[in-house]
Amino acid sequence: MTRTYQVTGINLKTQALGESDKIVTILTREFGLIRVAAPGARKHNSSLGGRSGMFVVNELLITKGRSLDKITQAQTIKTYPGLTKDLGKLAASQYLAEIVLCQALTEQPQEELYELLNEHLNRLEALSNSEADILAHLSHGVFHLLALAGLTPQVQVCCLTQRPLIPNFTDPYWQVGFSISAGGTVCLETWEELRREREKERKINSSVGRSPRSPTTPASTTDYQTVVHRQEIPVISQRLNATELDILQQLSQPEIMHINAAKDNGWLSVEQILRQYAQYHLGRQIRSATLIDSYFAANHDATV
Repeated sequence: MTRTYQVTGINLKTQALGESDKIVTILTREFGLIRVAAPGARKHNSSLGGRSGMFVVNELLITKGRSLDKITQAQTIKTYPGLTKDLGKLAASQYLAEIVLCQALTEQPQEELYELLNEHLNRLEALSNSEADILAHLSHGVFHLLALAGLTPQVQVCCLTQRPLIPNFTDPYWQVGFSISAGGTVCLETWEELRREREKERKINSSVGRSPRSPTTPASTTDYQTVVHRQEIPVISQRLNATELDILQQLSQPEIMHINAAKDNGWLSVEQILRQYAQYHLGRQIRSATLIDSYFAANHDATV
């Protein structure tokens, strides 16, 4: 077996190793996620210094090691300098990178994930410094990453009835529910009917001094009972208005929709619900999301 191999990859995470080296976590087209040593990368005159930075795309020659492979040659083919010059863009990029780190596999080609991440980093870098633009493109990227992983939230139809949900812009009080555990949007009228039905059953059972048999509880040989499947009542994680639902339904499109002033506030709610949904399915907190919160809180205070 050859002791060297070539890859093309983007740096997603770095950490110090010893006095002058780095460990770099890289998403590669050919072998998915790899962790390699960058010898001397923390020295001032090192050729690997800049090439081992965040969001730098390199063609690499790597030598296999006993515990950690090592970069022996690196040729930079793409950088994203615009991301590091703006705190909001940088926070959004780190947010997307953190999701990719959770999704990416090792020792398997990850070309589609590699291309998707680079596409959204390109879009973020090209943005103006508008807060709404950053939130919109961050949400768009999160939605696409979830879709690639097979975790797309159901936003076109009700999770309970599978009937289409159409935003009602004529009623200012119109809302739809979003249930993280159920996997998407829920018609609140249907949800309320189901809740009332369960409450009525509970009261009836309480009045006769017994509780309904659980479908998993076995009946005795002398106590036969018909088991009726009861539809679970999903927990409503958040309520969305027509504008917010409209945004969610359009996020599946390849290009971000036109953003207007009426939708700016909606992006805050959409990002929050996608964050909670992603964290639930990934099984971990998105730590970079705190940077997004701090950035928008600071900018809000500065404009008040």
